[in-house]
Amino acid sequence: MCPLGWLGVAALCLGTLWAAPAKDRRKEEKPKAELSLFENLDLDNYDVTLESYGDILDLSNYEELYDYGDLVPKIEVGTLAPRPKDPKTLPELAETTSGTPNLQPPSSAGPVPPAPVPRQGLPSCVLCLCLGSSVYCDDAGLEQIPALPPDTAYLYARFNRIGAVRAGDFRGLEKLKRIDLSGNSISWADADAFRGLPSLQELLLPENLLTALPELPRGLVRLDVRLNRIPSAGLRPEAFRDLKQLQFLHLSDNQLDFIPVPLPESLRSLHLQNNNIQTMHEDTFCDSQEQGQIRRVLEDIRLDGNPINLSLFPNAFSCLPRLPTGRFS
Repeated sequence: MCPLGWLGVAALCLGTLWAAPAKDRRKEEKPKAELSLFENLDLDNYDVTLESYGDILDLSNYEELYDYGDLVPKIEVGTLAPRPKDPKTLPELAETTSGTPNLQPPSSAGPVPPAPVPRQGLPSCVLCLCLGSSVYCDDAGLEQIPALPPDTAYLYARFNRIGAVRAGDFRGLEKLKRIDLSGNSISWADADAFRGLPSLQELLLPENLLTALPELPRGLVRLDVRLNRIPSAGLRPEAFRDLKQLQFLHLSDNQLDFIPVPLPESLRSLHLQNNNIQTMHEDTFCDSQEQGQIRRVLEDIRLDGNPINLSLFPNAFSCLPRLPTGRFS
């Protein structure tokens, strides 16, 4: 063979031997290139604990990235719970199959009621209209005082069928200023039904069936108990003496036999018409021992509709700015 032929065969062998190491070198260089991407990471301190979990992983938008609405497991009513894996927790078969099962008698208390829901807002507004601190229960068919919100200041429960006022009906209502129970069927009020109301200024109970008045709060300014059945025996002794702020006292159309005394100096209007008053004392309105006394505030006294003859008691009105309305003959 000529030297040129041997030279070609040698070159071919050398090319084959060179190609194999190059291919192996490319395989070895590829992992090195991929590992170079993680050289900047400090994997020695990458210790995920409960304390460092939030610092390493940002989960602030985790819920926005994934919607698990269609992955929520569906629970079918009536399906059986999975059997426990621990055989000790399974009931003994003999206990459930042997003999006649002992059935428990039904509870007399009935089904267990749900837990009570805390009161929110205005509890009496189911039957009444509540606007701010005012509660309107007029002509609502009520037979008792409804439960009132603690911030109630004005109550209007007129023209219902309320028969009595209990001691606890207004308990805790320290902001209550006005109670209007006109036109009900109230025949009884507990002795302390209104006593614990420090802010009460107006108590309106006309057109009821009352035969006695309970103890009244000392801050009262207006008391209206017209058109009831209250006799003089239904009033406490000196019932109005300590009511230093009382200005309007309306007791007309009852069964009173005398004018209730003593009357507070703050009184401006006294209505006693259509009772059974037949006489009065000279000190009913004026102090006979105090010369020159003038009660300028008490300007409205009505005694008309009573059998009393006012002309027989001229000294009883000497301190008043004007004469009472009534019969003088």
